[in-house]
Amino acid sequence: MDPHTTDAVHCKLCLSDCPAPETSRLRSCGCVFCTQCLRQYVQLAIQDGAGAPITCPDLACKHPGPLLDSEIASFAPSDQVELYRRLKFERGVQLDPSKAWCPALDCQAVCSVMPNAEGRAVPVPCPACHTVFCCSCREPWEDRHACSQQQPLVVSLPSSDTEATIKQCPKCGVYIERNQGCAQMLCKSCKHTFCWYCLQNLDGDIFLRHYDKGPCRNKLGHSRASVMWNRTQVAGILVGVTIIVVVTSPLLLLASPCILCCVCKPCHRKKGEKKKKKKMTKEQKPPDSVA
Repeated sequence: MDPHTTDAVHCKLCLSDCPAPETSRLRSCGCVFCTQCLRQYVQLAIQDGAGAPITCPDLACKHPGPLLDSEIASFAPSDQVELYRRLKFERGVQLDPSKAWCPALDCQAVCSVMPNAEGRAVPVPCPACHTVFCCSCREPWEDRHACSQQQPLVVSLPSSDTEATIKQCPKCGVYIERNQGCAQMLCKSCKHTFCWYCLQNLDGDIFLRHYDKGPCRNKLGHSRASVMWNRTQVAGILVGVTIIVVVTSPLLLLASPCILCCVCKPCHRKKGEKKKKKKMTKEQKPPDSVA
């Protein structure tokens, strides 16, 4: 057996076998991939992940823990590692209800935010620029300040005339700004899909039936023809996959014995041993004597 074959590792990212010295094992789960594939994966995750934890790229991994900072530093250049650390820190501040950025434009300090025991808004002093602001609405705190909201952002009803341009993801709380486009939103931080108007979960609504009735009816932002075309494409893909599965299933069942026989190494080994024994027997057999 070729020693190079035993050392080859199958990478689930590039779907090819590569030598073991050119692979890397993740410490959190033990999965092994091509080092080059991991470099590309980590750098793309830094650019598109907005500071979210970078986990194992194998969707079937049973222990997809986050990659260590030392691993990320080994798979990405120093400038991207610095970018990831900054985005990770900013994301941590956004997800922590007890922290907030100072609202002053020329200040980047992180302030501790906590309402009083009754849940009412209280003033928060910035430790850097000493700006005092409301812990709830982030507006400057003045005498007899009347906070207009108990949360940083209030979700406007779809029927209201003025619609907020910035809202929070209903799953992870990250701020999302909508300048244009349809009402089906995808959070880049947690990959959660929801309706911009009512914040309802749309992760399983592949046909966008949410916008056919209720308060968000016809508020998707696309024409009716565009929605119908999207549903036709989704239905066509599902029907195509179903047809492929139905057609190929009997063929796979019929061909499975042949496939198993072809890949069965013990069978090939036994056949080879039988051929060798027959050949040795013929060579060792003495020639017939002539009378």
